Amino acid sequence: MNSPLEPPSAPFAPQRESIRSFSSGTSPLLKDSTSLSAHYLPSKFSNAVVTKRRKNGKGAGGFLMPKQGGGREAFKSNEARMPGDGDDDYDGVDFNKNGRSRAKGRWNRFKWCLFLANILFTVYSLAGLVACLLIWFNVWTHADIIRVGNTTELIISTTAASLAVLTSLIGWSGIILNNRAFLAWYAFLLWICFALLVTPGYITYKKRTFNLEGKVNAQWSRDLGLEGRLRVQNQLRCCGYFSPFIEATVSQTCFSRSVLPGCKGPYIKFERLVLERWYTVIFSIVPAHLLVMVTALLCSNHVTYRFGKGMMPKAYRLNMNTMAVIMDNYANQLAEQYGNDVASEVLARSRSNLQLDAMPTMPYSHSQSSSYVGTKYDSLAARSPDGQ
Repeated sequence: MNSPLEPPSAPFAPQRESIRSFSSGTSPLLKDSTSLSAHYLPSKFSNAVVTKRRKNGKGAGGFLMPKQGGGREAFKSNEARMPGDGDDDYDGVDFNKNGRSRAKGRWNRFKWCLFLANILFTVYSLAGLVACLLIWFNVWTHADIIRVGNTTELIISTTAASLAVLTSLIGWSGIILNNRAFLAWYAFLLWICFALLVTPGYITYKKRTFNLEGKVNAQWSRDLGLEGRLRVQNQLRCCGYFSPFIEATVSQTCFSRSVLPGCKGPYIKFERLVLERWYTVIFSIVPAHLLVMVTALLCSNHVTYRFGKGMMPKAYRLNMNTMAVIMDNYANQLAEQYGNDVASEVLARSRSNLQLDAMPTMPYSHSQSSSYVGTKYDSLAARSPDGQ
């Protein structure tokens, strides 16, 4: 380091030969042990490796390795994007010294959006399911008429509400656990819930708007049957369709001399009121459901400040063997430009600053571009990868 630096020379041809020697399979480190990250240049690595940091990010402290794998700070500049071998923070679960997991204490804006949207989704899903169950259990006044005359709409609405409640539970699981797999299913099932939601709304709107009287006439004559007519007559206090002599079911209150009016007028009036309320409630929920769907699509993959699960593909994960190859290429480049002494000194400092004393090194093969390796670089290759 005391001697003046040698002028840099063009390292392109010898460097290609050196890299070609590594990629040709002559080195044992490249056999099923190195990743494709060996082709990365040293300038592409984060500068946070050699910075001094404290917990608050200010002031000076010891040389520390940056947090591997991202986390909440993953989108900061010069922040590492790849998880380490012992990083268990893939799904927002942190591990303390005792090995027990502890949940993340900070929620990002995407998670808050999902949380609020799922609260809204859960509220109207539970409300719809409770309303349908009250109709099925005949709790409300004239609920039996709906069970007889609007069976199809009621079944579809109950199915939609049940699936919506199940979807909201999946959403809560994904939000609380930061599980992107659950949130993916949550975003997908929201589309199915939307289809089941608008179906009874369309059916009730079409039934009420287009010739409701003709549909009620056909239903009373063909679909209700004796039992269905009897249930409508008992609920509406009527007898027969026009009179006790036309399509009536005989009961204790409905007979030939009964003074009760026909059921056509009260039944059509009741259907008109129920159908209007039905599709009005459903179509008023549609904007809220669209908002939930958009929120799930935009925020499900960002429940933490890490893209996906924070994992590089296996072929590109950086391991210690690959670091040995990268540092060897880096040493070759330094030797070609500044000489053997400078390269050895920089390499030794890099290993000490990065705490890479345990990193395996590859046995060096002498070539034109790397004749500087002697006793100084042999000390770096004292530990072979087979000895780990």
